[in-house]
Amino acid sequence: MADFVGEPVSDAEIDDATLATRAAEGDVAAFEMLLRRYQDRVFGMSLRMLADRAEAEDVAQEVFVTAWRRLGELADPGAVRTWLFRIAHRQCLGVIRKRRDRRTEPTDTLPDSTGTAVGTAGVDGSIDPQRATEAGAGVRALYRALRQLPPPQRAVWLLAEVDGLSYAEIAQVVGATEQAVRGRLSRARARLAEVMRAWR
Repeated sequence: MADFVGEPVSDAEIDDATLATRAAEGDVAAFEMLLRRYQDRVFGMSLRMLADRAEAEDVAQEVFVTAWRRLGELADPGAVRTWLFRIAHRQCLGVIRKRRDRRTEPTDTLPDSTGTAVGTAGVDGSIDPQRATEAGAGVRALYRALRQLPPPQRAVWLLAEVDGLSYAEIAQVVGATEQAVRGRLSRARARLAEVMRAWR
């Protein structure tokens, strides 16, 4: 299939189903648009699950290599977002299993933060050092609490709270029923609320 021709088309003007269908037929431009649309979200999910930038980069790269090879197997091209998250989820669980086998713990590496923490600026717009320090400590505490959750609970919490997926989409990503997703999410929220009570 020919690449996009004629007037320049922005990524946002073309839906996922069209891009996935064209990419499955070998359209490199369509695949590159999918890559630009989802690479940050796939990397972000992987980084939050693994708390290790190098491992998250490897997972994200593998997700898109797999996607390029297997897009033709996708039954519903409109579900490409959920499908990409499902591949990333499986890859992350594989990394976590390998860590367990090596008996090593994830690093304390946190995602790089650009800009300032929310709510840390003073009335005059300057940064309040005490509030910035407290906000940073709260974020670190949340990351530690997330790492303590069992991987299935961590995954559903991240997909719901950070990526905004519905119960049905999360169920597809993690290969569980919606009822199981609700249960895992409820337990994850309860555990995080308990751990983070001091930061309210």
